[in-house]
Formats: sequence, structure tokens, C-alpha cells
Amino acid sequence: MLSLVALIWRRILRKRWVLGVVFGLSLIYFLVSTLKQEERTVRDRTLLQSQDHEQPIMWRVRFNLGNSSRPSNRCRNSVQGKLLITDDLGYICERKELLANGCCNTNAASSKLYSCESCLTNGCCSIYEYCVSCCLQPNKQLLLERFLNRAAAGFQNLFLAVEDHFELCLAKCRTSSQSVQHENTYRNPIAKYCYGENPPELLPL
Repeated sequence: MLSLVALIWRRILRKRWVLGVVFGLSLIYFLVSTLKQEERTVRDRTLLQSQDHEQPIMWRVRFNLGNSSRPSNRCRNSVQGKLLITDDLGYICERKELLANGCCNTNAASSKLYSCESCLTNGCCSIYEYCVSCCLQPNKQLLLERFLNRAAAGFQNLFLAVEDHFELCLAKCRTSSQSVQHENTYRNPIAKYCYGENPPELLPL
């Protein structure tokens, strides 16, 4: 019985009109799928454009609040530095001068406020902790606001999550895709930590 059914099915498939129907249905399915995909693409593009023009990004960054959101006797700091640490007041110090409350000992000879010691005029620094300290200068607020307002979509998810000036500087000074070329080479291996609006200057090979 099964062999008879199989024989009949093979004979049907050999007929040209059956093959034509199968081809036609496949073509219709392809065209409908392509049309739906194109409609979704146009809809998504229109939605993004309307958001860009009608709904400005609501950045959460707070400036010049004197770190009022933290206990007055404690500091957040850049944590990972082996030799240097920057706290959220803008002080940079040697790790050994870090107090138990997370703040730099401001009386230590190594402690400096808003230091840009390893930074270039374009806002790129050779040492991460100096980048954060320099970025925390109150006069950098306008520069950082301009960067946020012009941030590309790829950066928005990162910077929308930060709460204040200190967190923004921590995130901004980390190396990113802006700091590299060809995905594996630093644009400027000497000054790769940047708080400025532009990527590091591309050094000649």
C-alpha cells in the first residue's frame, strides 16, 4: 500500500504543472516576506527619526550638586588603579594614601585636585586616573553636555545609565571603540583615555 502511494506521489511531482504551482507559491512567499521586511525597516526608520526630532534624550547626569547623594564622610573612587586612585571629589592620590572611607588623603603630598598631569589639550590622557580627575573639573561641564547631546546611538545605552558627573567621567575616560582603529590598534597608544568630545588624534604609522 505504501509503495503504491509513493508511486502515485512521484508521478504527480513529475508533472510540469505541479512544479509550476510549487515554484509560483515559493515566489509569492518570497515576495511577501521581502515586502513585510521592507515595511518593518521603513517603520523603524520613521520611528527613530521622529524620536530624534520630537523626543530629546533625557540624560540622567547631574552636575554641580556637591555629591549630595552620598554620605558626607565617604567617597566613591576609581577602584581599580594599582598605583593611583581618583575619588569623586576630584582628588587623585597614590593608592597607599587612600583613606578607609574611600577618599584620598588631601593632606598627603601626592594628592592633587583636578589634576590634568598626563593629559593633552584635546582631553586625551595617558593615565586613566588623571583623565577622571581632569574631567571632574567644574569647567568641563559644558564640554560634557555637548558630548552627551551629540552622542551616537551606540553610546546612548552606556551614558544613559550614569547618574552624575563622577560616573560620567569614569565611563567617558574608559577606552572605547573611538580609541582604536581597525578594531585592534590604538589611534594614540600614549594618550588613549579621553574625556573630550573627539577621539584620540590618529598618530602616523
